[in-house]
Amino acid sequence: MTTVVLLDGYNDEPAGLGVPPYIDVYARYVAGAVWTVEHSATVHYFTIDFVRENPDTFFRVAGKSDLLVVFGGVVVPGKYLGGKPITAEELVRIPRSVEGPVKILTGPFVRFGLGVRGGERAVPREEFEDAYDLVAPGDPWLVVYEYMLEKSLEKVNPYAVSKDYSLVDRFAVRGARIVLQHPNLGYNLTAEIETYKSCPRWVTGGCSFCIEPRLGRVVFREAKSIGEEVRALYELGVRAFRLGRQADFLAYKAKGVNEVEFPEPDPSSIEELMRTVRLAAPSAETIHIDNVNPATIYIHKEKAREALKSIVKYHTPGDVAAFGLESADPVVVKQNNLGNDAEGVLEAIKIVNEVGARRGWNGSPELLPGVNFVLGLPGETAKTYRANKEFLERILEEGLLVRRVNVREVLPLPGTPMWSVGTSIAEAHRKYAKAFKKWVRRNFDEKMLPKVYPKGTILRNCYVEYQAGPTTIARPTGSYPIAVFLEEKEGLAKMMKVDCIVTGHKARSLLGVPLPVNPQKHSLKTLTKVFGRKRAFEVKRGLVPKDPLARYITGRISSVAASSHGL
Repeated sequence: MTTVVLLDGYNDEPAGLGVPPYIDVYARYVAGAVWTVEHSATVHYFTIDFVRENPDTFFRVAGKSDLLVVFGGVVVPGKYLGGKPITAEELVRIPRSVEGPVKILTGPFVRFGLGVRGGERAVPREEFEDAYDLVAPGDPWLVVYEYMLEKSLEKVNPYAVSKDYSLVDRFAVRGARIVLQHPNLGYNLTAEIETYKSCPRWVTGGCSFCIEPRLGRVVFREAKSIGEEVRALYELGVRAFRLGRQADFLAYKAKGVNEVEFPEPDPSSIEELMRTVRLAAPSAETIHIDNVNPATIYIHKEKAREALKSIVKYHTPGDVAAFGLESADPVVVKQNNLGNDAEGVLEAIKIVNEVGARRGWNGSPELLPGVNFVLGLPGETAKTYRANKEFLERILEEGLLVRRVNVREVLPLPGTPMWSVGTSIAEAHRKYAKAFKKWVRRNFDEKMLPKVYPKGTILRNCYVEYQAGPTTIARPTGSYPIAVFLEEKEGLAKMMKVDCIVTGHKARSLLGVPLPVNPQKHSLKTLTKVFGRKRAFEVKRGLVPKDPLARYITGRISSVAASSHGL
């Protein structure tokens, strides 16, 4: 009987996230490939964070295994609350410390290098490939599948890629049970779900810095197969799903894909997909999407509007359609083939607001846009930063809602046009980038967050993810969950689920109090933030019976909501 060890180094790609609490497709597909060939094989799954905390356990198990597969790769580096991606040093040290098994390295960091931070080149795979028996740029699941069939590295094609989803659909269902070994299962584990591969804009080359168009023709998964995978995960206890593994969710089975740059959305296909996922996970806590090309919306307004309504019909509130504006400067847009213009993106933001700005049952708006900027691109000047700032100011002036603005410096990757340009522009404009990021956080975010999450909003189903000293942070599950810094932390522990009331705002996060509010235990300062100064004195002194307490926060949250929390 074969024993396989999977080491998840985490991935963050334009279309795919696997840093906890998210689990991407790699572990599930690879485990499914193993179990498809050998039903009785033993597969052990470890996260890199577990290995750091429990090295003896990992090395004992890995040393007795037949095959060690290390996968992951950060392509769009970010800041992570739930885990720390594997480092270049660990990619070398860990396999060299394991004797016995065949060692395979695969995933995005083989194909594109290991991203450390924006504005710097990725670490090339040559830095760590000597520690492995096989370094595979191809699809990890196909490489492992071939090895399990042949039991010989010489007979494995390390560049093998899936031409369709016939094998992947089998692997996805069979490998779903690997989530039983994930430390976040039963807590806030969020499964990344793939709907198709590549980017519809591959026909014109796509954005200069992006890896997705390099995957070639778009290939779709069938809604039925996606539903079967979601059902398998749901039956194993997963309650949060992110339909995020695609370049543009509205392009799913769109008319003209692989023929035109901006295919027309097919609302019926999106309706079928969303309905299938919802039926497969009827009590899911989270069903969210991720990437949406704003050009798809402003070019095909009515079809896109209809498709967005289908998303809102079947999803859960707090959803985000991440828009890749990247730059509001038309010179940068043209030189980097970004395919968007600022006026069109603003129109797309308005349409998403019309469909999704209303507040949902969990306290968050149903569906809002996000806006992404990439800095350090060819054609960029000081005028670029003024254009970006003016674009965000127009959003504020027009009273539109945006869930988040993501600003990052470009990470040049092998195989993209940006690789030959490198980091020279980002390095030359670092002072502009720093000033722009500061302006976004101190001006735009500070004005936008109170609109998206007003004081008094109740956020349901927040998970305590971080505790250190005086700091306790909780977040709901979702594509881009908001972090809540909690006051009155007594009785809270990591991995607890709480509801909380918003009492204030930070640059990119919220301040909150866990519910129910306890007048006897909570400080007057905390009660003042919830009820206001005068009423807080009355509540603290017990002058108000419990039942009527709900009336004391009317205007902040509804009496019905307050009563449901025992206020």
